[in-house]
Amino acid sequence: MDSPAVRPAPPTESVAVPDGEGRASTARVSLLVLYTPQLEDCRRFYADLGLAFTAERHGRGPDHYAAVLPDGMVLELYPAGDDRLTGVLRLGLAVDASAARPPLAPGRHRLVDPDGRTVEITAVGRTERGSAQG
Repeated sequence: MDSPAVRPAPPTESVAVPDGEGRASTARVSLLVLYTPQLEDCRRFYADLGLAFTAERHGRGPDHYAAVLPDGMVLELYPAGDDRLTGVLRLGLAVDASAARPPLAPGRHRLVDPDGRTVEITAVGRTERGSAQG
């Protein structure tokens, strides 16, 4: 079951954060690739959180999926191989509570994806039942 299209949030501003030595960093994550032996199960899991994936293939590379998040970051799901496997990883996502399937109550949730990765979810907005923003 595919999820509805993601409703983009307003762009976030880049914030300079001191690095402990008085210098500011403006770096941000722009790409995260997860290698998975359960490609379709992971695509469904993250799509059910409201991410809209597009099937892609670059040249002779493997078929994979990519989702562009509202801030421009790209999350890609690639099939795992002997030399490509994402190990232990903890991922945090803010999602539209009503776009998730099933809808999530606003607030924090700790889920586990099909590969066993912990996914910290912050569900924001209103659910279909009209509860307040989290």
